[in-house]
Amino acid sequence: MTEAEQPQLYLITPPELELSRFPDQLAQVLDAHEVACVRLALASQDEDRIARAADACREVTHARDVALVIDTHLMLVERLGLDGVHLTDGARSVRAARKELGADAIVGSFCGTSRHEGMNAGESGADYISFGPLGASGLGDGSRADHDLFDWWSQMIELPVVAEGHLDAQIIRTLAPVTDFFGIGEEIWRAEDPAAALGALITAMQ
Repeated sequence: MTEAEQPQLYLITPPELELSRFPDQLAQVLDAHEVACVRLALASQDEDRIARAADACREVTHARDVALVIDTHLMLVERLGLDGVHLTDGARSVRAARKELGADAIVGSFCGTSRHEGMNAGESGADYISFGPLGASGLGDGSRADHDLFDWWSQMIELPVVAEGHLDAQIIRTLAPVTDFFGIGEEIWRAEDPAAALGALITAMQ
């Protein structure tokens, strides 16, 4: 990515959705800002609940020509009319997902802080790699994806990279020159006005 280019936005839904409210919130955010992709990332394993959330979000995203992918649930992609899957186990499932969904579907891979896992996922057919978290987190072993990882990736690897997990304005300002996408979720959905909260983070990229 050249320094003149600004990273694109990749929205991540909250783990719990209030279907009476969230689709309208999502629509307001998408109408206010240019977003490349939305990821349905529910904590629930209930297929009926996932399907209803996917239907509601797809109606909003596809009306605005925004791709909608689902976290982990590979077998639901075609059934729910989604654009692809975001895998959370590094390179392990990428090849199988690509074979299952075909060449046109989006297949992304979260690789934590491992450039080796990221390269393997890319070689297996991933469309993008995601690294994180960036800020303080109780997840995993507490390790963070640092600036050096993104700097190295942006110089050595052509595959797009997403920075996600506990972002703030300072982290975004620092990483903007070396990442292709920012994966933004709870950072804005907890705010009273998610569209305004996203606008503040976009300002930090500039």
